Amino acid sequence: MRFSKGHGTQNDFVVLPDPDGALDLTAARVAALCDRRQGLGADGVLRVVRWKAIPADDTGVGEPEPGVEWFMDYRNGDGSIAEMCGNGVRVFARYLAATGLAAEPEFTIGTRGGLRTVAFAGGDTRHGDVAVGMGPAVVGPASTAVVDGREYPGVAVDIGNPHLVCITDEPIDALDLARPPAHDPALFPHGVNVEFVSPLHDDAITMRVHERGVGETRSCGTGTVAAVAASLHRAGRAEGTVAVTTPGGPLRVTVTPDGTTLSGPAVLVAEGELSDAWWSAH
Repeated sequence: MRFSKGHGTQNDFVVLPDPDGALDLTAARVAALCDRRQGLGADGVLRVVRWKAIPADDTGVGEPEPGVEWFMDYRNGDGSIAEMCGNGVRVFARYLAATGLAAEPEFTIGTRGGLRTVAFAGGDTRHGDVAVGMGPAVVGPASTAVVDGREYPGVAVDIGNPHLVCITDEPIDALDLARPPAHDPALFPHGVNVEFVSPLHDDAITMRVHERGVGETRSCGTGTVAAVAASLHRAGRAEGTVAVTTPGGPLRVTVTPDGTTLSGPAVLVAEGELSDAWWSAH
């Protein structure tokens, strides 16, 4: 069974080609693949599958959209299913282009969070940044995250998956994000990605994130979009382009009345073959 490994600003993924939907991709197998000691190691798994090959009753998938061939079936590192992954979409797109499964410099991918259109900078499918149309960012009610017994005010943001963005004047480097920050389960019944963000200054912010089902990651694409949307909202602005510094590298987010766009790198690192015995054992 073939695999590839890639990352977007050090948010890393195992890519499993499964065009005809034949893999029995259980939560246990995903968790084992993502384990950095007994598996390949990753923040999540991207299954590359034709949309028409997924059973219609699969959670959150829906009927295939006309003209959209490929579906990004994303799983968190603990094996749970997630709606979307902004860094993952860029890596997914890079894989499709590198393997010849998609030939155009711009195309649309299906995800559980909705359709996502990707475009390669300068039309170069092998190098440079990848831009992803991430849809609307909906700023919701105020809430709080709790780290080490301390409350951090924040705001809910929906990017197809749930986020809680906490903008703070305190240095975010000192935060202990080894454990999930506590949150309001009534507002986020299925868990939440929590971002800690420096205040907007000269159209730039710095961010750390704890992703549900994964832990702290070096970067989070949807979290970056949520952080920018919340920062602009706090500044009373409906649109703008903001540079975001994550521990894994820089990203750029543009917010307009029509939606949001996330731009950044996508790197394929390696490819190989999984042991049949290892796969069967899990």
